[in-house]
Amino acid sequence: MLQLYRDVSFKVSRLITVSYSTSFSAAIRFLQPDLRRAIFSIYGFVRLADEIVDTFHCYNKLSLLEKFEGDYYDALERGISLNPVLHSFSETVRKYKIPDELIRAFLNSMKFDLIRRDYKTTDETNEYIYGSAEVVGLMCLKVFTNGTDNLYEELYIEARKLGAAFQKVNFLRDLKNDTRVLKRRYFHDTVHQVFDESVKMKIIKDIEDDFINSYTGIKKLPGRSKLGVLIAYYYYRRLLKKITGTPAEKLLETRIRVPDFVKVFLLVKACLVFKLKLL
Repeated sequence: MLQLYRDVSFKVSRLITVSYSTSFSAAIRFLQPDLRRAIFSIYGFVRLADEIVDTFHCYNKLSLLEKFEGDYYDALERGISLNPVLHSFSETVRKYKIPDELIRAFLNSMKFDLIRRDYKTTDETNEYIYGSAEVVGLMCLKVFTNGTDNLYEELYIEARKLGAAFQKVNFLRDLKNDTRVLKRRYFHDTVHQVFDESVKMKIIKDIEDDFINSYTGIKKLPGRSKLGVLIAYYYYRRLLKKITGTPAEKLLETRIRVPDFVKVFLLVKACLVFKLKLL
């Protein structure tokens, strides 16, 4: 019966992923089944932590986050948790030997969201992005390489670059909510200057560099993990393209999204590229 609980725990993480991100869950579905479960569990963990700091405004967020962190480490030590998301994630951490430094860095960035409003320097922005996104890419890379340490080390920089690119695109997409509701400014440029077209394009140039530098890493990923990451890569590149064509002032008024029919096209494109070995 323990196996039933394990299966249910991973299904809960899958449900969270599907409910919160149709695009990301679509990419995960193209992975091998064992990898799929692991990536769902990672997303479930980071999603819950993110919800605590971004959404639970009527509650003591710091207390909730500290309990979430404590419950995770308790699950890791005991080998079981009554929180299905923490149970599935802790199993993934043990199975794929995900370094604790990555998890601590992630939780540290979540705590920043509770105490810091403005990221005033490049170092502050980069530190937050490392903990909130780059380490998530590295957790996924641990799953994709599955014990092949030399491949993990080879793709380490590219995985970080891709995670950073995804997060910076998210920042631009969510600019309205971050600045007006959550009162956060993640880009140090927007703290010292008005967010205008020149600032926007400077940020976009930085993101484009991250995408270019990460692409070689995608080509080296093993098996179907290459396809899953490629789908996400195409989606975020298209989202960035749409953001690039949107005036800076409009980004402060609306949340940019990619239409569903375009997402389907990008998915088919990625499948063809993968199947024809054009990557």
